[in-house]
Amino acid sequence: EMCIRDSINAEYMGTIIIQFMKMIYCKFVFCLVLLGCVLSLDNGLGQKPPMGWNSWNKFACEINETLIQQTANRLVETGLAALGYVYVNLDDCWQLSRDINGYIVEDNNTFPSGIKALSDYVHSKGLKFGLYSDAGFLTCQKRPGGLMYERQDAQKYAEWEVDYLKYDNCYAFGIPVKWRYERMRNALNETGRPIFFSMCEWGFKDPAHWAREYGNSWRTTGDINDTWASFLDILDRQVEISHLGGPGGWNDPDMLEVGNGGMTTSEYEAHFALWALLKSPLLIGCDLTTMTEDTKRILMNEEIIELNQDDLGKSGVRLWQRQGEHGLYEVWVGELSGNELGVIMFNRGEETTQITVSYEELKWNGQHANVRDLYARQDLGLVAGELRFDVPSHSVKVLRVSQSHKQKSARSQ
Repeated sequence: EMCIRDSINAEYMGTIIIQFMKMIYCKFVFCLVLLGCVLSLDNGLGQKPPMGWNSWNKFACEINETLIQQTANRLVETGLAALGYVYVNLDDCWQLSRDINGYIVEDNNTFPSGIKALSDYVHSKGLKFGLYSDAGFLTCQKRPGGLMYERQDAQKYAEWEVDYLKYDNCYAFGIPVKWRYERMRNALNETGRPIFFSMCEWGFKDPAHWAREYGNSWRTTGDINDTWASFLDILDRQVEISHLGGPGGWNDPDMLEVGNGGMTTSEYEAHFALWALLKSPLLIGCDLTTMTEDTKRILMNEEIIELNQDDLGKSGVRLWQRQGEHGLYEVWVGELSGNELGVIMFNRGEETTQITVSYEELKWNGQHANVRDLYARQDLGLVAGELRFDVPSHSVKVLRVSQSHKQKSARSQ
């Protein structure tokens, strides 16, 4: 996905520059006609983080309509769709060219029935359909980008009944990022069709601080890859901004790698739980036709999904990080509806470590709480004063903390 910085021939660049200058002029004329541009996204979507599947992490450019149909079938057959995984999103490489009127054309070799037929198939399963494009002249894989064709593309997406658009950031040649994403935002608004707008700006210009006016989610980093090191690097980049996501607009630390084979089961458990508490979009990135039982167990843990989809919509934050004898360990906490908390104890170290956090540190109202272990699916009963657990290497303890019966009775009086 990241921009491949190969050169483009001078003739093509000259054409691009001429078109770009024309479009700058047209932008101002259009704004004057309307007595001002649209100033915010207006689709009513994203009240909770989106859940579904995306093709890139596992398949990259090796996608076709049979794969997408099989994936839609598996989302339903496995019960994933019933848990909320409803978006089926094609990433790069579905598009091939533009027609003489500038409208995007799909690759008929890999999608012989056409994108509209594929969208209809996905919708027939009770699911939602997503596509990928780019806020540059080319996509990251050098397919046609959307810059300067926003209105044609948005019209086509609405005609195809697209529900989700991932919009990447390659081949923009220094053109201001807000201007480019604003163009597609406005074009999507004009269609009248609600299309979830996922901005993939890679976090270069700190979109967490401004992108809510433009999109329903915004990538906060470069691409994830299926390694422990990549997972940790991206997680650390959420610490200063995790509180900035919320209903209508979410931080996006990139798609899930669970099930792709590059990390251990316990590392995938950590990855999934922390993404859930952060209120990240939960977009599966593995092959649904070959999932192991562990992969299904992790992705289908409805109690951890509930942390992500909680009605309060407050993203989790890192409470603290400390250096232990065997490495770093930390505690993350997220407020939940009903005066409850989601708490994740995370051991980055190489040996089992005892992690303790007091109710005072958690700002918990009281000295007792009911505690439930969400991966073990086990009630731990009434716990006094603090949470204290031995957490294995590269693992998490994921807890839901709620009021004791005595606290609930006192509050109801």
